[in-house]
Amino acid sequence: MTESLTVRYLGGPTAVLEAGGLRLLVDPTFDAAGGHPVGDRVLTKTMDAVAGPDEVGPVDAVLLSHDQHPDNLDDGGRAYVARAPLTLSTQAAADRLGGTVRALPSWEDAELARPGGGVLRITAVPARHGPDGTEHLTGPVTGFVLTGDGLPTTYVSGDNASLDLVREIAARFAPFDVALLFAGAARTPLLDGELTLGSAGAAEAAAILGARQVVPLHFEGWAHFSQGRDTLAAAFAGFAGGFHLLDPGQQVTV
Repeated sequence: MTESLTVRYLGGPTAVLEAGGLRLLVDPTFDAAGGHPVGDRVLTKTMDAVAGPDEVGPVDAVLLSHDQHPDNLDDGGRAYVARAPLTLSTQAAADRLGGTVRALPSWEDAELARPGGGVLRITAVPARHGPDGTEHLTGPVTGFVLTGDGLPTTYVSGDNASLDLVREIAARFAPFDVALLFAGAARTPLLDGELTLGSAGAAEAAAILGARQVVPLHFEGWAHFSQGRDTLAAAFAGFAGGFHLLDPGQQVTV
């Protein structure tokens, strides 16, 4: 019998995951609404955080898709990572952040011991933060797959815009019990094209993955998202599985 996964959505890319007696935090962002500089550009956060680090409390690990953009790791998130027991991310993030941040290359695993015995296996999977050929502009990102005996097979996409990479991931792990899809169709003047999946792309990704349950993340709260709640609801109108479009602070057990 497969255990359940609880997802608490905190806005933007940030979510607390609980499975197998372990707690994970995805892409911590805790700052208030306002402007966040990225080089000579500014990303504008449009929603205050609904929970702070103290309310989130301790976790067993942070899953950090990347560190170079403040909509995935802001000042409050950096402070949280600095005291977290383990953060799994890209090599670039490990080099820049140091401390307990560990680089996890694509297709490699990390294992966390579960309180009741057994392990939660976290596999880094490839992601591309924009159209093909833009990696030198957007920087490296990663996604994650969570597996373990009796645990739901779960995909955390990170800021991925490539359905071809989703197909590679599906070839190794599908079908998925749960897919957490970053789905705001992010756009900036930096390049022509979407930096993350849009609503239709997220629905196609769910089909490719054979996902039984879908929880969108990173689709609201920032001005550079070109799609959001309404377009997601429309794109998943015919989805045969469970589709959970949460409000910030809300949680679901799947």
